[in-house]
Amino acid sequence: MSSRFAREFGAEDLGYALGLFHDAGKAARCWQEGLAGVADTGKSVGVPHKEAGAGWLAGLIGPVSLAILGHHGGLASAGELTDKLEAFSAGAFGDLEQVQAEFLREVPEAQEVLQRGGLVPQLWREDPLLCELGIRLAFSALVDADHLDTAAHFAGWDAPRVRADTDMVELAALFEQQRQRMLTSRRESGASPIDAIRERVYQRAIEHALGPTGVYRMPAPTGVGKTLAAAGFGLRHAAHHGKRRVIVAVPFITVTEQNAGVYRGLLGNDNVLEHHSAVTASDDRKQQIRQHTLAENWDSPVVVTTTVQLFHSLFGRKPMEMRKVHRLANSVIVLDEVQALPLRVLIPILNVLRMLSEHFNTTVLLTSATQPSFEHLGQWADLTVTDIVDDPASLYRSLRRVEYEWWLDPRPGLLEVADHAAQHEQVLVVVNTIADARTIYQHWAESDPESVWHLSTRMCPAHRRTVLTTVRDRLTRGERVRLVSTQLIEAGVDIDLPIVYRAMAPAEALQQAAGRANREGHLEGNGKVVVFDAHDMSSPSGYRAGTDVTRQHFGPSDQDTTDPDNLAALADYYRDLYRTSNTENGARNRAIQENRVKLDYIAVTNGPMHTAPHSSSTRDPKRAFRMLDDDTIPAIIPDYDHKATTLLDRLKRAPEEAGQLIRALQPYIVALPQRLLEDDAVSAMCQPIFGDLHAWKGDYNTAYGIDTSNLINEEVW
Repeated sequence: MSSRFAREFGAEDLGYALGLFHDAGKAARCWQEGLAGVADTGKSVGVPHKEAGAGWLAGLIGPVSLAILGHHGGLASAGELTDKLEAFSAGAFGDLEQVQAEFLREVPEAQEVLQRGGLVPQLWREDPLLCELGIRLAFSALVDADHLDTAAHFAGWDAPRVRADTDMVELAALFEQQRQRMLTSRRESGASPIDAIRERVYQRAIEHALGPTGVYRMPAPTGVGKTLAAAGFGLRHAAHHGKRRVIVAVPFITVTEQNAGVYRGLLGNDNVLEHHSAVTASDDRKQQIRQHTLAENWDSPVVVTTTVQLFHSLFGRKPMEMRKVHRLANSVIVLDEVQALPLRVLIPILNVLRMLSEHFNTTVLLTSATQPSFEHLGQWADLTVTDIVDDPASLYRSLRRVEYEWWLDPRPGLLEVADHAAQHEQVLVVVNTIADARTIYQHWAESDPESVWHLSTRMCPAHRRTVLTTVRDRLTRGERVRLVSTQLIEAGVDIDLPIVYRAMAPAEALQQAAGRANREGHLEGNGKVVVFDAHDMSSPSGYRAGTDVTRQHFGPSDQDTTDPDNLAALADYYRDLYRTSNTENGARNRAIQENRVKLDYIAVTNGPMHTAPHSSSTRDPKRAFRMLDDDTIPAIIPDYDHKATTLLDRLKRAPEEAGQLIRALQPYIVALPQRLLEDDAVSAMCQPIFGDLHAWKGDYNTAYGIDTSNLINEEVW
């Protein structure tokens, strides 16, 4: 299995060697005696075994031996590998010749591997960053095969169960057939004025799908059908080139749910895996296996996930989070809303995406209405990126459906903005923080509670879906709607209002908010986007640099007014944003790349050791790869409806069914910032259930979800 998985990135023989040698130390008499001693007790053997296979292969595969050394505990570092192998060579493991003889007697084909060369691709040996990534994929192939094999043992199966490769030609044909049916149904219920433009964008994407493996870009306005066009490109490209799967990654769970629903409707449930679980399983390996684990290995032709899940897996080090990584090879990765990639880790992300494309047969498609200018960064300065939209500037002009209005000077108050917005029959207000959204909702609800709704990440997904369904129905019937939301509504949420108020934010956020105004182009004139800069509003700290650069490039000036849908101004904005934020040489970007070169996987994931004088022997998380600096804790909302309560009760009674039950509970889980649980009052409301999964025992507001502001002086973001 390891060989089969590694075949997708040209390392079939290496994968075979890793799979054959990873448990070589178990041939040792001391290990077998230890196993007999703990039989039926559930205890670990207590005798090391990983060093043997790693040591015997080290002369052939060098640092790739880290994959064997870490196949239980995780990838470590080149330094730790050296230390372990020195101890191994010194005989700490016992009589090495005897152990090797016992291993070769049991596994005679291993002798041929030991006499073979060329297991590691030559380019890996020449480029330390490429080697670092190659080890990640080889490690992933090994640990996924190991987990599948072990799961089969515990289940009593004759062989591990691995899904047969999907016929991507048939799947692409099914997608097109179902898409045509969907379009026919939509036309019968009322055509959109921009349907013809959407079809042209889709057809151009399909034509470009016949191009070579590489990096592609789809710069297209919101509402132009990127979800279908990107999937059509991915499936057709995979069918044409024999790629195994299409992996769609988006920044927000709300969009993951929405996109996965669309794809399931077109391709069927069996062909689409939705994976965004924030729940971490127990560290006990047998317990993980018997609970079917919580981390998927992405054995599906279409995977819909979050960018957090994707890149935390890719830059992780633990077996459970990395077993899916080998699936990226020989696949199509669609990065939706790519403007949301955080600048502090952008350089390693771009470096890895480029290497996946150039060395691991992976095609990358970047989609966004606010396409970042990555060519301004050294990592991609000389990279050929193919646009699959003809003349994007003309497309944006033809699809201009809004006019911007700037309310910046004098600066209003937040409640003044709320009152101004409430004069409209149908309006959306997008703010930067949960606290501001709650403030506006409560203000509106005092006078008109029947037509006011709220969206934020403190509401569970089922609650958010209910709100969106209700709001969409009322909009369709022409009824009054006042909706306030945090920025979660901006990335791909399909909703259409005539006017949107947007708190001042980075340019890409302003343009994304504008995509919720006159989205279908049904208004006689343009929709309106009012950008306001309230003196009492709050913003996340990560918004500061982008907002400052936005003020320099957009808004009213002495000569003219520049709006965020001006592509030339947007390119200048990104260039200055990268410069002012020191993206290329930022401390975190630089530290991650330096530790990747050193093959220090612990430092990449957890941060390097503190080097300041008198500092404790701890690691610096501010120099670790993290998509989000604010860790979260998943909390089930059992009181949301009866189904949530039933599922939670079943989970408590049958933890061996955790994998299935946690997925069923996803619609009722809120990701709470871990910093909140540091307060005793909030922590008391969180009942530990399983791993890091909790159940929320406090109040759940039927309008805006979990509200901890009555427990502590909550941070605004």
